[in-house]
Amino acid sequence: MLDAKLVVENPEPILRALARRGPAAAASLDGIQPVVARRRTLLRQTEDRRAQLKTASKNLGAFRDKASPEFAALREKLRADGDEIKALEAQLAEVEAELERQLLRVPNLPHESVPEGADSAANRVERVWGEPRSFDFEPQAHWDLGVKLGIVDFERAAKLAGPRFAVLLGAGARLERALIQFMLDVHVREHGYTEMMPPYLVNRSAMTGTGQLPKFEEDLFHVEPQDLFLVPTAEVPVTNFHADEVIEGPLPVKYVAFTPCFRAEAGSYGKDVRGLVRQHQFHKVELVKFAEPERSFEELESLTRDAEEILRRLELPYRVVTLCAGDLGFSATKTYDLEVWLPSQRTYREISSCSNFGDFQARRAKIRYRPGKGEKPRLVHTLNGSGLAVGRTWLALLENHQQADGSVRIPKALQPYFGGEVLAR
Repeated sequence: MLDAKLVVENPEPILRALARRGPAAAASLDGIQPVVARRRTLLRQTEDRRAQLKTASKNLGAFRDKASPEFAALREKLRADGDEIKALEAQLAEVEAELERQLLRVPNLPHESVPEGADSAANRVERVWGEPRSFDFEPQAHWDLGVKLGIVDFERAAKLAGPRFAVLLGAGARLERALIQFMLDVHVREHGYTEMMPPYLVNRSAMTGTGQLPKFEEDLFHVEPQDLFLVPTAEVPVTNFHADEVIEGPLPVKYVAFTPCFRAEAGSYGKDVRGLVRQHQFHKVELVKFAEPERSFEELESLTRDAEEILRRLELPYRVVTLCAGDLGFSATKTYDLEVWLPSQRTYREISSCSNFGDFQARRAKIRYRPGKGEKPRLVHTLNGSGLAVGRTWLALLENHQQADGSVRIPKALQPYFGGEVLAR
């Protein structure tokens, strides 16, 4: 959430920054201006009434004849003024609540280093690692290769739960489990993250804290009557782990968590109707950081490198892309997408988004830190990124390391986890 004081006192710079995201983002401020005007009027009226009440109270105290009709009338007016002030304060509280509701629908401001642009066509490629493989045979898509290997079943998954689900079998399930353990071990043992196993259901407050609510409620799986939500990403429970707290220790604080993720919006896309690219349920290893504001962009670079390391060790060609202002996620101020090469599509596809949210989430979730002993708490900066999306890593590994005989070569770094060098029928 944006700082209400900045929005109220400096609306023009905020509007210009939001306009970089596009017309809809700029229009998100439209509902705020009438609320701000109403708030300003109520504040003035309340302050005027309080000043009048203070003067009248002094006059009442100076009255010598407390049995006189004038004293009784003045005392009665004081009571009426007090009641009026209470009514104005109640109205002001309602307006403040409405202002917050309006602000919850306003996206974060793009960082100055984010490129201009309306959509993904304007995203900027920062670096490329690895050469896409030249095959001496026609590479198969993972949905064909996986079915032939007997390691994934889409038809029976649809029988169980409908479209956009998959069942992994045998070596396919073992490969998924190996990838999860490999990612966690690298991030914990080498990158210094603390592993967390959070709940897979969270409340409205947690969803609001990271920005999924109220804007994206229709994209979530809601569980009634408990009014809980299946997590769309571990970002939600892990970031909110420190909600309503002051972090007293040194920063950054770094967590890694494996969770299943659930997204109702997956079926609304016209593309990716086949395979594992876009599912209602998938696995992800998530990296979350809490950082000092002055160092949060350094931490973004570090977090991105941590995610890249997984791709390198799995020998998967990829590129790093800075999202333009129009392609940024709702809560992010800057995002790097890691895009892995998929031979079947002859293009790069997103496998991780690494974002700095500034104090946007921290203000919503009331997460602060203490810079030093005895110092006043400040809002922390939050960051996260996939390290990696496991299902997309699974399919990228199949497609990039497939062999002419239909088997799949297992990269050396993963072999101890998988228990072999080749995945074959």
